[in-house]
Amino acid sequence: MAVADHVNLEQFMVGLIRRNPHETEFHQAVYEVAANVFDYIEDKEIYHEMQILRRIAEPDRIIVFRVCWEDDNGNIRVNRGYRVQNNNSIGPYKGGLRFHPSVNLSILKFLAFEQTFKNSLTGLSMGGAKGGSDFNVKGKSDNEVMRFCQSFMTELYRHVGDDIDVPAGDIGVGAREIGYLFGQYKRITNRFSGVLTGKGMEYGGSPIRTEATGYGAVYMMDDMLKRVGDHVEGKTCLVSGAGNVAQYATEKIIQLGGKVVTMSDSTGFIYDKNGIDKDQLAFIVDLKTNRRGSLDQYAKEYKAEFHAGMRPWSVPCDLAFPCATQNEINQEEVQTLIKNGCIGVSEGANMPTEQEGIKDFVDAKVLFAPSKAANAETV
Repeated sequence: MAVADHVNLEQFMVGLIRRNPHETEFHQAVYEVAANVFDYIEDKEIYHEMQILRRIAEPDRIIVFRVCWEDDNGNIRVNRGYRVQNNNSIGPYKGGLRFHPSVNLSILKFLAFEQTFKNSLTGLSMGGAKGGSDFNVKGKSDNEVMRFCQSFMTELYRHVGDDIDVPAGDIGVGAREIGYLFGQYKRITNRFSGVLTGKGMEYGGSPIRTEATGYGAVYMMDDMLKRVGDHVEGKTCLVSGAGNVAQYATEKIIQLGGKVVTMSDSTGFIYDKNGIDKDQLAFIVDLKTNRRGSLDQYAKEYKAEFHAGMRPWSVPCDLAFPCATQNEINQEEVQTLIKNGCIGVSEGANMPTEQEGIKDFVDAKVLFAPSKAANAETV
């Protein structure tokens, strides 16, 4: 093969962006991996000959479909559904479903790409995928969510299966949604099989599955600290998010003797200088899971500070656990965390730190657990 066929990192990214225009989250995720492996593959002919970078950056297939459903007023509503099956080299596709208005192809391609590497790190034979819809579960009745999930699965069922592709939950897809999806899968296929993870214990779910991601991010941090003669106990911690991952990360920090002083949602963040205890956490779990409320209600109940429309990274801390969504810590916020004495970051969300910020954490010798490792414990 001619030397001219060898591309450098910049050329590779130019080609990737040209083939996938406007998909900024996907570009970021691929660059993060490519930049880390390029020095290794640069002088190895076989990787260029086999087009390894191009191949890992191109999903096996992308399925896009219409989801029609009826709301409680009898109106027909239409959303768009997706499943990105990224790579099944070592096992069936595996990855969550996200129901959120922000969902688009760029976000799902980035998540499927990340999931491939996360799953490989577990040592289990699982490939990587991701899917979802721009459907917003907030403000919807149980019956509306059920009808949407049934319509979604009516199309998705033909593309998934226990030895093909095993979806799970993600933002907007909890035990309720998984139950509706699994019920429709059984109805259509007449099979009771392990096609979805995150099911209720009563119908085939796994113990500790719900807690796995949040717990794992904290265990990862505790293990890093132990290697330098330290531990989570006594540390002031910032947690972002208020969903499943953030809830269980907070629970585990409390169990290990740390103090969580922040949690956040789309409306802003709470700052409780005395720390969120297990009873206060139970209030948040009920608020977010059952009442679908916002965190300003916690601030009113417990006389904590509520910072509307802001993220918690300006609060001084020892440890930070971003557990909300992608790109929730920008470079300026990274510098603020470093200046305020943060010594460790464990990413419970997928790609929550912008690329330039990751470099700053590493240069400042902050203990940093990237999402591919820190939140790979979900099974």
